[in-house]
Parts: sequence; C-alpha cells; structure tokens
Amino acid sequence: MSTHVWQYLNEYRKERADILDAVETVFESGQLILGRSVRSFEEEFAAYHGLPHCTGVDNGTNALVLGLRALGIGPGDEVVTVSNTAAPTVIAIDAVGATPVFVDVHEDNHLMDTGRLRSVIGPRTRCLLPVHLYGQSVDMTPVLELAAEYDLKVLEDCAQAHGARRHGRLVGTLGHAAAFSFYPTKVLGAYGDGGAVVTPDAEVDRCLRRLRYYGMDERYYVVRTPGHNSRLDEVQAEILRRKLRRLDDYAKGRRAVACRYEEGLGDLDGLVLPRTAEGNDHVHYVYVVRHPERDRIMEALTAYDIHLNISYPWPVHTMSGFAHLGYGPGDLPVTERLADQIFSLPMYPSLRADEQEKVIDAVREVVGSL
Repeated sequence: MSTHVWQYLNEYRKERADILDAVETVFESGQLILGRSVRSFEEEFAAYHGLPHCTGVDNGTNALVLGLRALGIGPGDEVVTVSNTAAPTVIAIDAVGATPVFVDVHEDNHLMDTGRLRSVIGPRTRCLLPVHLYGQSVDMTPVLELAAEYDLKVLEDCAQAHGARRHGRLVGTLGHAAAFSFYPTKVLGAYGDGGAVVTPDAEVDRCLRRLRYYGMDERYYVVRTPGHNSRLDEVQAEILRRKLRRLDDYAKGRRAVACRYEEGLGDLDGLVLPRTAEGNDHVHYVYVVRHPERDRIMEALTAYDIHLNISYPWPVHTMSGFAHLGYGPGDLPVTERLADQIFSLPMYPSLRADEQEKVIDAVREVVGSL
C-alpha cells in the first residue's frame, strides 16, 4: 500500500458517523449560508482561544487578506514576514497592495529570527506578520515589543499551528488579529476549504464581517469597499465544530507520531530531526527533517512506495512571481540553505504505528546506504 505525507481516510472511517451527522444537521436546518453552524463555530473557536471575536471566512488566504485590510494595511505599506512559508502568506500581502519585506529564520527550528526584525523595519513598515511554522510558535515577545515601539500592527499567521502554545499561551492570542486556515491537511482541518480570523478588538471584528460579506453591514447595502464574498460554508463550519472538540486529541496524536520518529530515527548520521524551541508545545502540523542528500533519499524511497513532500522547495523571495521585490540569491542565506535540504515525513494523528514503522525502516535503510 502506498504511503503518503498525509491522508484523511483513517480518520474519516473513525469519525464517519459524526461527520455525516454534521452534514445532515445543516441540510435539515433550513439555512445553508451564514446560519447557526457558522455562528456557533465562531463562538466556540473564539472561546477556545479565550478571545471575544471570531469571523469565519472561506479559506486561509482570505483570512490573511481580510485580516490585513481590517487592520488598515494597504497600498504603500510594508509588511515584515518570512520567505520560508506557504506562498499564500505573501500573496495575501500583495493582494492588499502592500509590499512584503523578508527576514531570515533560525536554522535549528526554521522560525522567524526575531533578532533581525529591527534591521528591516523602515518608515513604511506598518505590520509584522509572524508565521507559526510547521506547528510551533514564533517567539512573540520581541515581536510585540517592537510593534509597541514602532506603533505597528501584528497579524499572526496560525494556519499551521492550531492549538500550539508558547509558555502555555495559545498562538493567535497575542497579536491584534490572527488568521487560521482549515484546509483539510491542517491540525484542525475541514472537508474542504475554510478559514477564520480571531481578534480581541470589536471594531476589527465588525470590519471583518463587512469585508467577508461584500462590504455590507446589512443586506444589499455596501458601506465599505473592497468587500468580497468570503463566507465560511455552513457545512464546513458544522464539521469544524465537531472536530474542534477533538483538537487537543489531534495534537496529542501528532506528538505521539513525532516521538516514534525521534525514537526510530534520532541516531541516524546526517538526518536532522525537528527541534522544538524552548517554551513551545509543538503540534507537528508537518514533520520536517533535513539531509544534504534530500533529493536522493526521496527518490530512493519511492521504490518502497513512500511518497514524500517538501515544505517548501522554493523560498518565496526566489520565485519569479516576486522578482519585482528585488531579492537575489544569498539575501536570506539560512532560508535558502534549508530549502535545499528539507523534506517532510508522513504526519497525521491517524497514522498507524505499523505504517510509521514501514517509513522508519525504509528511511534507515536508504540513509544508511548513502
């Protein structure tokens, strides 16, 4: 049987009755758009984070776009973020007319090197956008200190870190707003697209609700542009409500998978396993390892019917679509070096121990033969 970085079928078979009941609940409700399920999920997701406000939207990219717009970020502004992230982080900045500015990352945990932030803050900087990458938190203390010093907004990208904590504090609870994706692979994943923005600020929340509904405060009357049709689907919201109750269990299952990798692969020469930053509770959205012979290893593993992934093979600043930003080779040396070596092993809470053992045995054989 083929082994892939992610699949949902094991989980679906276990949770099938609840998922199908969620669909039936919506279909029998009589309201398919912005009904009780969306409202309830928003309330429950906000409560999980100890925040008063959550706005459900149609995907994680628009969670970032609308989050930036609600914070007043637009043309002429600069937003500081990282280049080793999924491209939508940067696409969202571009979509609001702002300019992304990149800072390099730590080599050991791949997270934003917050010690470099001050050096890239300029007169046009309006927002800091830390990415809680791979399932663990950026060190938010210097981010928040600099934001206060320079009067900057902070939008947390939490797409990969549902339920992750730093010193006991959930990601998404420290900035002016935080964007989440519920793409199916996520720690809290829907059965389709979905996203949300949480915030402690009532006015930001009101703005988000207008923006996700064409810019309308009430039906047919636009009070703010540019608004969009960016509503969270009612069916996905009801599924997410059910799955939210299991979010901490999903994180626990992912940690168990990570522990088995540590036990099975921790002694392999040349293979660098993920490192959890001090103070972090890692939820292991993806399990990213490093090896200088990455491409040879991935190719060899296909003979075992193991098909892996790279998150991410091209730093955003090296993509032709962002050439206009003026970055060149060597501008973000740690980010570029990591991109040449990283690859992801299968990671999801329903990965059975025997399936994982197959991966461990194959990786040991392949790496040991190099």
